[in-house]
Amino acid sequence: MKKILVIGLCCAATLPVDAVAQARRAAPVKVTVRITSPRNGDTVTAPVTIKLAATGVRIVPATIEEAGTGHHHLFVDHDFVWLNDTIPSGSPGIYHLAKGETQWTLDSLRPGTHRVIAVIADYRHIPLNPLVADTVTFVVK
Repeated sequence: MKKILVIGLCCAATLPVDAVAQARRAAPVKVTVRITSPRNGDTVTAPVTIKLAATGVRIVPATIEEAGTGHHHLFVDHDFVWLNDTIPSGSPGIYHLAKGETQWTLDSLRPGTHRVIAVIADYRHIPLNPLVADTVTFVVK
């Protein structure tokens, strides 16, 4: 078996190459969300389809209670203040993409400037900690 020398601050050890690869796989993955369309500053026509991309997390329906998963929420012209609490349902301007959707069409935006905040939450609709969010502002003509 091939071995590799690993030197740390306090000691040196010889580990099998497999152990090094396993340690790399176990390293925490950074979770991100990005609104890919529309882009910040775009001028668009209605209806507007919001497209989302996430890394480091598997986007699934909200009914799946599993580590490493989450689902999207959109705050459209609505402030985001639920850092440690459940994101409310039934509130105008808050959309729960609870079926695991990665895009959502907004068909009632009037002409003017609009802001969308995308937030990833767990199966309980509580935002991931640390917060995973992205914001874009665009104009509907």
